[in-house]
Amino acid sequence: MRRSQIVGCGSYLPERIVTNDELAKRVDTSDEWIAERTGIRQRHVAAEGEFTSHLATRAAERALAAANLPISDLDLIVLATATPDETFPATATRVQQALGMTRGAAFDVGAVCSGFIYAMAVADNFLKCGQAKTALVIGAETFSRILDWTDRSTCVLFGDGAGAVVLRAGEGVGDSTDRGILTTKIHSDGRHHDLLFANGGPSTTQTAGVVKMEGRKVFKHAIEKLTEVVGESLAEVGLPASAIDWLVPHQANRRIIDGAAQKLALPPERVVITVDRHANTSAASVPLALAEAVGDGRIRPGHLVLMEAMGSGFTWGAALARM
Repeated sequence: MRRSQIVGCGSYLPERIVTNDELAKRVDTSDEWIAERTGIRQRHVAAEGEFTSHLATRAAERALAAANLPISDLDLIVLATATPDETFPATATRVQQALGMTRGAAFDVGAVCSGFIYAMAVADNFLKCGQAKTALVIGAETFSRILDWTDRSTCVLFGDGAGAVVLRAGEGVGDSTDRGILTTKIHSDGRHHDLLFANGGPSTTQTAGVVKMEGRKVFKHAIEKLTEVVGESLAEVGLPASAIDWLVPHQANRRIIDGAAQKLALPPERVVITVDRHANTSAASVPLALAEAVGDGRIRPGHLVLMEAMGSGFTWGAALARM
């Protein structure tokens, strides 16, 4: 059986760091208020003239270096973002150009905070069916560009960044001992649009708009849907939650992360947390957290890693991989 093996991870965060204390000078908030409700202490913000494609390219270069693969080996780039450089073309093609990739295909996937899981599912299926051998999967965002910096309920939550993984087709025996992506599960339910959205778009207002959210209702759905999709993923491969070595969740809110871990009976030391330093980087949050934990040696070859996310739409999904 063909498996999509994760052979390299990379990440990039803009240099500028905005602390909670700095935000408290702009809006009626405080470090204590933000940290208590979200777990966030700071976030990175892209510089003027630094676009989503720039962040994505840096993360992609580092992932390829970690994989020790040349650009010429790439067949596919799938980039998840809700903040593209332009309405069109796809930001992935900007990354393709920057990397010097002149063959294959590059395109974007839009599923907001679930985007990286969706992109992973798409690339995994390309590799499994033999249409590609090597794929670059990226999550990249400049959410700071679509925030209302006077709205304390949303502007404190998000940050900018990018993460990437290189997938390479390999062979397995077809069970949960295989190295590679064991399963991906993705879902959506458009009935919840009004709970989390950006109030703009080229077809409606001709502007990007800003983030609008009903936080309490989103929180409730996140715990419910993430628990469901994790159970679905484990059932497919016949493994109990206790088999998970690492949970790499979407970094939206520390309370959501803790709630999901408790549902799985996973101890805190087996959950990768970056929300305190990165805030919610939307599609970038899972690959950023994965790259950090692989880079510092916590996640090692043979470990079973569960990645999960929920975002606007609503969209949600999970990917289970043996490293």
